[in-house]
Amino acid sequence: MPPRPARPEPPGPPTSGSSGNGARAAAGSGPASGAAPGGDAWVLGVDSGGSGLRVALARADGSDRTAPVSAARPVVTGEHGIDAADLLSLVLPLAGDLLRQVAGAKGAPGGEGAGPAAACVGAAGMASLGDDLRARLPAALHQALGVRRLALAGDAVAAYAGALGVRAGVVVAAGTGVIALGTAADGTGWRRADGWGHLLGDAGSGAWIGRAGLDAALRAHDGREGGSRALLALARKRFGPIHTLPGQLYPRPDRPAVLASFAPDVADCAERDPVSSDILRRAATHILESAAAARPGPGEIEVALTGGLFRIGEPLLGPLRDQAPWLLPDATLVPAEGDPLDGALALATALHLGTLSLPADGVLLSVADSA
Repeated sequence: MPPRPARPEPPGPPTSGSSGNGARAAAGSGPASGAAPGGDAWVLGVDSGGSGLRVALARADGSDRTAPVSAARPVVTGEHGIDAADLLSLVLPLAGDLLRQVAGAKGAPGGEGAGPAAACVGAAGMASLGDDLRARLPAALHQALGVRRLALAGDAVAAYAGALGVRAGVVVAAGTGVIALGTAADGTGWRRADGWGHLLGDAGSGAWIGRAGLDAALRAHDGREGGSRALLALARKRFGPIHTLPGQLYPRPDRPAVLASFAPDVADCAERDPVSSDILRRAATHILESAAAARPGPGEIEVALTGGLFRIGEPLLGPLRDQAPWLLPDATLVPAEGDPLDGALALATALHLGTLSLPADGVLLSVADSA
């Protein structure tokens, strides 16, 4: 794995790929029973989200990792929440392939019952829909792969660990929706802000920006105050005749994603259209307010920005930098060092080394020992 990247002054789009998170750790409990406490062991990371599932292996010392492998479909959610059997049907073949790839490497799992020293499954909806995963995955992964210690994390926690590792701070994960998550160095617990969905919250998210842009387009169409003819033209280009927009949007189960698809158009207009520029300024305000609410206390702190929304670039990042000094005093905005899969590997590594210090509250993050 490449070394941990230097921290730039201004925020920017999140970095991708290997980031060195797999080797970062802070103080915590002892190493997995039966596992070598050294860093040449392998750990397993799983990132399960709304668009699919990814799996990778990494050495605990950060010296090597496999390329991610993925399933093209998301895990099924049923009457018992996220379906553990369905997740296992996707993870086990992928993990088995990866274990065979590294079978000849030093420190690779080998022998009957051997497997990754530790694993972490990060899943969207873990906090509210993860009961089946918490009940079934520890024993199932131990039996199938020999996993001895398992962390089960919400996608926001995996994104946190991917962005900052296992140190204290605040992470804002923004894409179609937005959520801010923070914790202090003393492990006293998680502070969460927003993440309530496009109808109740997600202020400043891609869906929020897209909806505000379409509102301005419709105002221009009707001749109402606050409209933008530039956004009206782009709405017609993307969606066709304006009168068809309700029919394209309201019946869709993926309405937030449809709304968010217009956010890049708002950003493209921002330099020449004051209405678009104001939308992004207000989005930045909401994002910083969520970060402030998730802040674990006063004093200097890092706030990492992760997720696809920040790839919009300067039309959003500029207002974030401009407003941060008074909305987030003594905070340093930093780009994410990695993504949620990097975070799952970082959590699994810290679990194996006995250095996991992020708060395990049994909901956003839980730990099971099968040794």
